[in-house]
Amino acid sequence: MRRFPGIFLFLLTLTVLGAGLLSSIAAQKTDAAGSPYDYAAARTNWAFQTPKNPAVPKVKNKNWPQSPIDNFILAKLEEKKLNPAGDTSKQTLIRRVTFDLVGLPPTPEEIENFLADKSTNALAKVVDRLLASSHYGERWGRHWLDVAHYADTSGCNSDYPIPAAHKYRDYVIASFNRDKPYDEFVREQIAGDLLPAATDEKHFEQIIATGYLAISRRFSSGKDEFHLTIEDTIDTVGKGILGLSVSCARCHDHKFDPIPTKDYYALYGIFESTRYAFPGAEVFWHPKDFVPLVKGAPAEELVKYQTALAALDDQIFEWNNKLRPLEAVDKDGKKNEEHAKLSAAVAEATEKMKKLEANPVAVPVAYAVGETKSADAKIQKKGDPKNLGEIVPRGFLQVLGGQTLPTQEKGSGRLELAQWLTDPKNPLTARVMVNRIWQHHFGRGLVATPNDFGKRGTAPTHPELLDFLATKFVESGWSVKAMHKLMVLSRAYQMSSEDNLKNAARDVNNDWLWHFNPRRLDAEEIRDAMLVVSGTLDETPAGPHPFPPEKEWRYTQHTPFLAVYPTHKRSVYLMQQRIKKHPFLETFDGADTNGTVGERPVSTTALQALFMMNDPFAHEQAEKFAARLAGILPTKSAQIEGAYRLAFGRTPTPDEIRSAEIFVQQCEEQLAAAKNVTAEQRPRAALASYCRVLLSSSEFMFVD
Repeated sequence: MRRFPGIFLFLLTLTVLGAGLLSSIAAQKTDAAGSPYDYAAARTNWAFQTPKNPAVPKVKNKNWPQSPIDNFILAKLEEKKLNPAGDTSKQTLIRRVTFDLVGLPPTPEEIENFLADKSTNALAKVVDRLLASSHYGERWGRHWLDVAHYADTSGCNSDYPIPAAHKYRDYVIASFNRDKPYDEFVREQIAGDLLPAATDEKHFEQIIATGYLAISRRFSSGKDEFHLTIEDTIDTVGKGILGLSVSCARCHDHKFDPIPTKDYYALYGIFESTRYAFPGAEVFWHPKDFVPLVKGAPAEELVKYQTALAALDDQIFEWNNKLRPLEAVDKDGKKNEEHAKLSAAVAEATEKMKKLEANPVAVPVAYAVGETKSADAKIQKKGDPKNLGEIVPRGFLQVLGGQTLPTQEKGSGRLELAQWLTDPKNPLTARVMVNRIWQHHFGRGLVATPNDFGKRGTAPTHPELLDFLATKFVESGWSVKAMHKLMVLSRAYQMSSEDNLKNAARDVNNDWLWHFNPRRLDAEEIRDAMLVVSGTLDETPAGPHPFPPEKEWRYTQHTPFLAVYPTHKRSVYLMQQRIKKHPFLETFDGADTNGTVGERPVSTTALQALFMMNDPFAHEQAEKFAARLAGILPTKSAQIEGAYRLAFGRTPTPDEIRSAEIFVQQCEEQLAAAKNVTAEQRPRAALASYCRVLLSSSEFMFVD
C-alpha cells in the first residue's frame, strides 16, 4: 500500500505533463495571420529588447569601485550580502592579463618591470602594450575561429583539404590586431564581396572575409548538394552572431523560441541564392567556384580551368555509372560494344583531365562565396529537400522585425542581412559579442550559455551590466579593444581567487563574482607556453599548410585525407581537420571544428598526464628547456630558480629549491645505470626530467 502514493504521483505527473503538452500544441496552432507565436509577448523578453544604457548603480562601499563595471558587480554583492575578495598580487595579475590578452606567459623581464612600476596606471600601460602586440590577434582571433568552427578541411566523408582556407584565418587575426570595428567585421564576413571598396586590395580582403560562410561544413560526396551546408551556415550565423538556435526551426516551428519554420526558410533562401566554393569530394575530385584574387584575363582563365575540370568530373561520373552494370563481354563471349565505347570515353576524358592537372592556373584564390541565381526558398517539410511546401520570401526573423527583401532586389540578400545584423537597434548582436569578451576574461559569461540567449539558455546574472557593456560597445565604435580595457582595468577583474567559506555557502558557483575564477589554460595556451619556456617558439606568422598537390587528390570515405604537420609556430596556425583533431588539441580539449563553439569543455583525464610524461613533443620541449637553462646558468640552484621564473613567473622558495635539487640528484644517480646515457649527458638529462615535472604541474597549467 505504501507504493500507491508513488504511483498516484506518477500518474498525476503524466496528467499534468499531458495537459502541458496539449496546451503547448494548442499554442503552436497557426492563427489566421500565419504566426504560431505571440510576438508582442515574445518581445517583452530581455533578449529581444534593444539594450538601454542603465544608470550606474550606487553602492555603500564607495572606495571599492575602480570603474562603472565595479558598481554593477558590487551592487549585486551588497544585495546578496556577499563580500568581494581582496586584490590579487601584482605577480598574479600580470600573468593573468598576459595570458588573457595574448595567450602567452609574461617574460621574467616583463614581470620585473611591472612589479617595479609603482604608478597608478601601471596595469593600463601593460594592457596597452599587450593590445598593441601582434600576438593579441593570434589569441583573440582563435576565440572567433571557435565561433566560426574554422577548419582547413571540408568535413565531407573524405575530408578534402582546403589550401586557401588559411587566408580567412589570417584575415580574422589581422582584423583583431587592427581593432576592426565589430560591426564592420560581421558585415564583411556575411557580404564582403558585395560591399564597396576603395582599392582592389580591400575588395580582395572582403572577399576572403566571406570564408566565414564558405567554411560551413560539407556533408555529401556530390558537388551540388548544399542543403546541409546551408543548414550549418544558418546554425553558425544564428548562434555565433545572434546567440539563437535558429537552425532548430529547420524541420518544425521552434519549440521554445519565437522562430517559426518560415523564418528559417526566409534565411535559407538568402544562402541558397549564394554560390559556395566547392572544395572537391570523393567522386568529384576538383575544386570549383573558388574566387580569384585577381581581375581581368587571369581571373577568367581560372574560371575556365575550374569549369573544364568540373565538367570532366561530371562526365566521368556519368559514364562510370552507366558502365557499372555492364559486362565487358556478353554471355556468348562477344565484346560488349557499349561497354567498350564507354570505357574508351572514360579513358579519353581521364587523359584530358591529367593534361589539365599538369598545367594548373597559378592564380591566387579565396575559399569564399559569391552570388548565384537568386530565388526565394520553399519550405522543406520535416527538413526533407525532396518534400517541398510553400515559398517563403527571403527575409529576417519576425521577432526582430521580420523585414523581407525589397521586391526589386535581384541579389541574394546577404548585403541586407549583414546590415540587419549590425543595426545598432538589433538587440542581440552587441550583447552576444560583449558577453563573449566577458566570458574569456572572467571564465564565464554574464549569460552562461554564450550561443543561446533564448528560453533554453541561461538568463543574465547581471542584466543591467550586460546592457551597459553592449551600449558602451556600440558607442565606442564597436571597438573590441576598448571593451578589453574597460573590463581588465576593473577591480572585479583584479580580485583574488581566494575562497571564503561564508560567501561559498551563499554562492557556491560564484555567480555573483565575489572572487576571481581560476582557470586551466586552454590547449593552445598550454602548447604555446611550452614552446615559450623552451625557447623554441617561432613567432612569425604562418602561411599555407604543406598539403599534397591538388592533382594527387583522390581521397575517399575509406581513404580520407589525414595529416598532422609538425611546427613550432603558435597553435592557432596548426592545421585543423574536421574528421580528426590534431592530437595535442584533442588531448587538451581543443575546439570541435564540426559546429560553432561558444564554450569549450574542460576535462581532466589520465591521457593528459600521460601525454606530458611520454609524448615526444613534451620530451622535446623539456629537453630544450633544460638546454636553455644550462646554457645561461652555471649551477643547479640557479638553473632551478631560472626554471621557476620562466615556467611560473616567480622565484622558488628555499624548500622548493632543496626538493628540486634532491630530485635532480636522484635522477642523475638512476641515469648512471642507463647504458645509453653518458656521464657528460646525465646532468642535462636529469634537469630535463625535472623540467618535464614543471611543465606537467598544475601551476604551469592553470592561471590564477
